[in-house]
Amino acid sequence: MTVNKSVTEDFHPSIVLNLIVTEPRQSLSERLCNVLMWSPLSSYTVLPKQNGRVAIVTGGTRGIGFETARHLASLGMHVIIAGNEREEGAAAVRKIHEEGTEGTAEFVFVDMTSLKSVRHFVRLFRDRGLPLHVLVNNAGTMMVPERQTEDGFEYHLGLNYLSHFLLTNLLLDLLKRSGKPGCCSRIINMSSATHYAGVVDMEDLNRRIQYSSHGAYSQSKLALVLFTYYLQEQLTASSCSVTVNAVDPGMVDTALYDNLWTLVQLLKRPVAKILFRTPAEGASTAVYAAAASEMEGVGSCYLYNGQKTQSAGVSYDSELQAKLWKKSCQLVGLQEA
Repeated sequence: MTVNKSVTEDFHPSIVLNLIVTEPRQSLSERLCNVLMWSPLSSYTVLPKQNGRVAIVTGGTRGIGFETARHLASLGMHVIIAGNEREEGAAAVRKIHEEGTEGTAEFVFVDMTSLKSVRHFVRLFRDRGLPLHVLVNNAGTMMVPERQTEDGFEYHLGLNYLSHFLLTNLLLDLLKRSGKPGCCSRIINMSSATHYAGVVDMEDLNRRIQYSSHGAYSQSKLALVLFTYYLQEQLTASSCSVTVNAVDPGMVDTALYDNLWTLVQLLKRPVAKILFRTPAEGASTAVYAAAASEMEGVGSCYLYNGQKTQSAGVSYDSELQAKLWKKSCQLVGLQEA
């Protein structure tokens, strides 16, 4: 399949700010209107209690990940905050418990840039004999200069996508066992509007031929959407009580933007106060996907502003989904299911 690469390879500050990287049918003014009209989760839905359920949130020590973990714990879940900053993790757990939440939280170390660390994390979790009802694949990076992970993968590909691909597959049997008809386990993949401009280059996933930080980032976010749809198809075919959805948190004022050029950071500061969501607002759709009654048994969705939204046309390409799945299994050392 031939895909047009022209829209993704050149860096532009407006693309970095996600102001024009959007579904082609939606105008910039419509996108901005959606941002300005956004309201927090608590104002549009009441979530049921989640007592007895267990969740893992990667990258849960700060930003959207922390707010997701905090809200899930407030609903009664036991939340494992998975991250690579021990002091931040301890502080996140302490803050959640100080709020007198109904649930509990704990921090467990994992370096999502290392497949060895991901496998170690899974072994530790499985050894505890806990169920797993919710997996939020949130950890990520954005627009970093060209570099590789410990395993030699392009950094965005390795951290944003491949590590979560491996984590999800290694925990999939637990998710299947923990889910029941009418009470499914749920997987939430944190994507981005940049996926609309993404190109998955099956011949050069690691962007060795021509590197672009935006191209690499948008590819990783598109890969997560392709992964979401393919995995849900497999789960549905085998009648498993597990759902998979992708989430677009919108423009959120988080540390991800620290990697941008100095000029763009300066431009972002005044814009952020007007247009960017807070991390709590950005986490709202992920929390909705993880806990809302309306999402029970519902999978294969791309959610934006708490609504099912059409993702990029290429994300529905079943042939590309299958090719990426097979290649991803090879890269992380899994036998293809």
